[in-house]
Amino acid sequence: MTTPTTPLRVTVWGENRHEQVEQHVAERYPTGMHGAIAEGIGENLPDAKITVATMDMPEHGLTEEALEQTDVLTWWGHAAHAEVSDEVVERVHRHVLAGMGLIVLHSGHWSKIFTKLMGTTCTLRWRSEHDQELVWTVNPQHPITRGVPNPIVIPEQEMYGEYFDVPTPDELIFISGFTGGEVFRSGMTYRRGFGKVFFFSPGDQDFPVYHHRDVRRVIANGVEWARPERERETPTLLRYETGQYFQGADYEGALER
Repeated sequence: MTTPTTPLRVTVWGENRHEQVEQHVAERYPTGMHGAIAEGIGENLPDAKITVATMDMPEHGLTEEALEQTDVLTWWGHAAHAEVSDEVVERVHRHVLAGMGLIVLHSGHWSKIFTKLMGTTCTLRWRSEHDQELVWTVNPQHPITRGVPNPIVIPEQEMYGEYFDVPTPDELIFISGFTGGEVFRSGMTYRRGFGKVFFFSPGDQDFPVYHHRDVRRVIANGVEWARPERERETPTLLRYETGQYFQGADYEGALER
């Protein structure tokens, strides 16, 4: 069972495609974007046990065993969403519902796992023209905002703008503004089953955003927030007789479980 006294186990998942085919991305992120994200988490959560997994590993590095040993999974993808195995997506989805935390970063908004969890298109408007981004805190009491300035100033970033087709979040943490006047709900949380989900938009292959001190702090705060609070358990449909409160019976009905 995961408790606050046990090391936080984090798996940082990265698509790792831009770094392999675009020289400027490889130079900006010599250890990959996943490497920079992992380094930032380690800087802020030095006791965490951090593992890196990438697309080209067997089963994308997200085997059943790997996910069983993961308290929080971070996800960055962009160019190869369609190449992610549906079987792996189902596996991650199951673990989130059972209590594993999930941090979805930037273009991960269009990943199979995020759209599955949201049940919407997760589309938005965008522009990659060196916009300045100001990330404004709108929920200053939330632990994800701890230790970050208001606003976070990102000198160059891809613009994400509304309308962002996602469900109304449980908590809106950050709203971003851009040079062109666009605004975007850039940090928000959801509960799915027993799992916590945090979407945070700053971060792009064309800009050094994952080296930004405050962006790294937010991601680490999100990881700490998404940590499971109970032993992992998938919500289950059970039948309870009248007066039976504590031990239900497994139920097989017309719908597949």
